[in-house]
Amino acid sequence: MTTIDLTIDARVEGDWDVVVVRGEVDLYTSPTLRAAIERSLDRGARRVLVDLRDVGFMDSSGLGVLVGGLKKVRAHQGSLSLVCTQDRLLKIFRITGLAKVFVIHSSVDAALTSA
Repeated sequence: MTTIDLTIDARVEGDWDVVVVRGEVDLYTSPTLRAAIERSLDRGARRVLVDLRDVGFMDSSGLGVLVGGLKKVRAHQGSLSLVCTQDRLLKIFRITGLAKVFVIHSSVDAALTSA
């Protein structure tokens, strides 16, 4: 069996919790992403930014985690935004209609300076 690597780092920048995701997000690794988003909420974050620039692959379970995270953050009157520059991931967001659900930024800096 091949192990799929996923690393997640989180940091606070201003009033944002930035969750940096690297690797592949699939059925086996998506619980790690879910836990990272939940930790942000547990710390009281109301603005969560998920940086997907270094994600090479994401399946439907990863998309489900992002949608679930968005619902949880919104339930706390917060927002969850994404940073994504990978064409293949952007295409998935467009095809599924999630590009209209999430605010997607081209960089962390662009997201942090947005309203």
